[in-house]
Amino acid sequence: MLDFPTWKIRLVIVTTLIGILAAFPTILPENARAYLPKRVADAHINLGLDLAGGSELLLEAATPEVAKAQMAQMDEDVRTAMRRADPRIEIGEISTADGILSFMPRNTADVDRARELAYNLTNGVGVTGKRDWVVEIRDSTRIVMTPTPEGLQDKIKQSMEAARGVVSRRIDPDGTKEVSVTLQGANRIQVQVPGLKDPERLKSLLGKTAKLEFKLVDPDQSGATSGIAGPGSEILPFMDSRAQGAKIVVQRRVMVSGEDLIAAKQAYDQDGRTPVVDIRFNNKGGKKFAQVSTANVGKEFAIILDGKVISAPVFKDAILTGQAQISGSFTVDSANELAVSLQSGKLPVALTVVDERSVGPDLGRDSIQKGVLAGLVATVALVFFMVLTYARFGVYTTIALVVNAFLILGLMSIFGATLTLPGIAGFVLTIGAAVDANVLINERIREEIARGRQTIQAVEFGYKEASRAIFDANVTNVISAIIMFWFGSGPIRGFAVVLALGIVTSVFTGVTLTRLLVADYLKRNRPQELVI
Repeated sequence: MLDFPTWKIRLVIVTTLIGILAAFPTILPENARAYLPKRVADAHINLGLDLAGGSELLLEAATPEVAKAQMAQMDEDVRTAMRRADPRIEIGEISTADGILSFMPRNTADVDRARELAYNLTNGVGVTGKRDWVVEIRDSTRIVMTPTPEGLQDKIKQSMEAARGVVSRRIDPDGTKEVSVTLQGANRIQVQVPGLKDPERLKSLLGKTAKLEFKLVDPDQSGATSGIAGPGSEILPFMDSRAQGAKIVVQRRVMVSGEDLIAAKQAYDQDGRTPVVDIRFNNKGGKKFAQVSTANVGKEFAIILDGKVISAPVFKDAILTGQAQISGSFTVDSANELAVSLQSGKLPVALTVVDERSVGPDLGRDSIQKGVLAGLVATVALVFFMVLTYARFGVYTTIALVVNAFLILGLMSIFGATLTLPGIAGFVLTIGAAVDANVLINERIREEIARGRQTIQAVEFGYKEASRAIFDANVTNVISAIIMFWFGSGPIRGFAVVLALGIVTSVFTGVTLTRLLVADYLKRNRPQELVI
């Protein structure tokens, strides 16, 4: 067991060196990191909000909007289902009064078929066997669909999960920042962005629902001044501040929606001076856009964002490529923000800021200093104890302890982990507990020597027997860390990451590295006692 093949020695040395080198970008001062290659400099530990400072927002969802959106979606689904039925089912106007959707087939012979189609649009909720809508026939002529409380709660839950994903993509579209976006209760989302001092821009970005729609402009614009739109039309305001109070009448039917977008980016118009947003649709959206533009060449269409008209250009030609351009009174920043909002997707529910705060880095700096001091004190105390108690074997334990600290920092740097205040606690705790393995091994070696075994045999037997207990104990700790990471959030996850990494590195350094050092020493000093 003490005989290390050459490949294993090289593997241990290379692994140790890589871990130590990976820790240096984190250890070096920020001005010194500037001289490193960008890829190397970027591989460092990020500080969490409690250490680096930044902005924190608490967003609350307007849950009544979920019920309205659910009703509007079912309205559209019913119209589509009846239109696509074979043979087609003609229906009258759909009513959504009092939170109940109802409609009447023009031919009473179609009532049962319409009811079946409407039922097929509903979904089960969980494992309760209940549906999200109750569908029934009233007065033998009218189909009535009532949303259930269970269905609404399930829809709110889905909307909040989707909103959390959209918020995360808007704040960190490239996935390179260490942001924390977590659900708080049933209708709130907590957002933490380390390093961001001004939350205003963040609030502006998150305040947009980013519901993009393309609708045809109604030829009759008299309603823009009278305030009364004709059947099938609605009056919407312009977004441009210079068009303050200006309104336009558009058809209610959505020709193409932002849900079919797959790409959006800031660009410039043909002159190369005016910022615009280039968008690209998926196959479904591209076909819709092609059909609409082909059938309406020479007509105006409105580009609508969150219920406000950005612009109302004319279809000069059929657009068959699935690509379009949104122009308006954009600056580069506003065009970028719109592109990010569209790219990240539409918020399924409107969010409002109910609490905001900016956290300064002073507390974090003080915490880091105290954390480092605690780590140094713990390390010095452990070194003194181990050397005093186990002499040379204590020196090897000290080497393993120092290497362990570097490996934890190196792995966190490689994975781009975030260090929080609980993470510092986990780091200090891991350093303190890292010698447990060596205490078990050294005590077992002492016991074997006391029983009369030779040095080599005692060391070999001590490592072999103690390793079983060490691995069993640390597996349970790793499982605990995984559970904390899986079910926890924010600081709890930070603590779990450091704890799990520390367990892995402490086993590697405490067992494998010290065994290599001991074997090398015994091979050089007592070769006659080696067991091969």
